[in-house]
Amino acid sequence: MTIQQAQQEVDQWIKTIGVKYFSELTNLGILMEEVGELSRLMVRKYGEQSFKESDKGKELADEMADVLWVLLCLANQTGVDLTVALQKNIEKKTNRDASRHQENKKLK
Repeated sequence: MTIQQAQQEVDQWIKTIGVKYFSELTNLGILMEEVGELSRLMVRKYGEQSFKESDKGKELADEMADVLWVLLCLANQTGVDLTVALQKNIEKKTNRDASRHQENKKLK
């Protein structure tokens, strides 16, 4: 599935099953919640915190997909083509960081 296809599929789901989009501000809040859930799981799996009973059954892939879902909703709502945006972002980073990371002694 391409990013464009994902945006279209989410849009179709929202319009047929989800009834309508939540407001952009509501979806921004939901995005922050979903990032928090992903963060919670990551710090328990890869950090020093231990798992709690409420963390059982949670999967990184599902939490990441939740983040992506809401981001796709926000892109659809605000008219952002994420394929184009990502391509431009990669170009920006490539131009800006062409030698920066190679010269970073901390990364050697």
